[in-house]
Amino acid sequence: MLLRDFLLRIHLCNGIGMKTESKIYKHYQQIDSMEIPNIDDVIRIGEVKPSFQDMFRLSYKTLMRSSSLVEQIVDNEKWICISDQIYPIQLKESFEPPLIIFYRGNLSLLNQKLLAIVGSRTPTEYSFNCLKSLITQSFSHKITIVSGLAKGVDTLAHQCAIANDINTIAVIGTGLNIAYPRENVFLQNEIAKNHLLLSEYPNNTPGYRNQFPERNRIIAGLVESILVTEAKKRSGSLITANLALQNNRNVLAIPGRIDSLLSEGTNELILAGAKPILNESDLFEELSFDTF
Repeated sequence: MLLRDFLLRIHLCNGIGMKTESKIYKHYQQIDSMEIPNIDDVIRIGEVKPSFQDMFRLSYKTLMRSSSLVEQIVDNEKWICISDQIYPIQLKESFEPPLIIFYRGNLSLLNQKLLAIVGSRTPTEYSFNCLKSLITQSFSHKITIVSGLAKGVDTLAHQCAIANDINTIAVIGTGLNIAYPRENVFLQNEIAKNHLLLSEYPNNTPGYRNQFPERNRIIAGLVESILVTEAKKRSGSLITANLALQNNRNVLAIPGRIDSLLSEGTNELILAGAKPILNESDLFEELSFDTF
């Protein structure tokens, strides 16, 4: 069995998470082709918790034996593996990179200069006005905007990119065939068709709460820089920004009113060393473009 096929099956197993997957990958990463490893060895290497071992055993044995079941779960979606040469190097070197990424669209966008934009799910008009003035056609064919296709700032970021002929990548926390939130179904389909849609979850995976912080680590791992607009003190956007800092990425923030709860997070990021973005020129400078 090829390493990439083994890792796909590991990724599809029940009873384990990204930390266990990472331990298993690090142990077997130098082996291109292998016999199916003994389940007890895999449990030991991955340090699978005792309470989940029975679930994992059953899943492991079934998936290792049945290629048809694997094909059924994958559901004809395209995918790349962490062992593939085309897997993004920055993501591979980031915190707990996903073993498998399912995708629809133009995978070559991963090779462009990537800027993540994240922020509140309930932004004010301030975010809309800021993004409208910052994300313009000046960036067309120069960068790709990455976000999470959630309500609020994520949606605005993707829409601004498309409206200004800028490529965009959406990293979602569900299977590729599920739109969450539902009102973004047309936007999601547009991105999948003409840009790039990514997920580490197989089709028909609904949006469980823990999957969105996991999604955030992929956004933080993919990009060179991340821009935060309107975020509360404790929010998913700040989780993404902190993950970006852990990965030595550039963190940018749009400053806001000191009496606005939605600006507490971004203002504190700036206080902690994030670069304040006041205009398009600041963004160009940060992204190492000489001129408009």
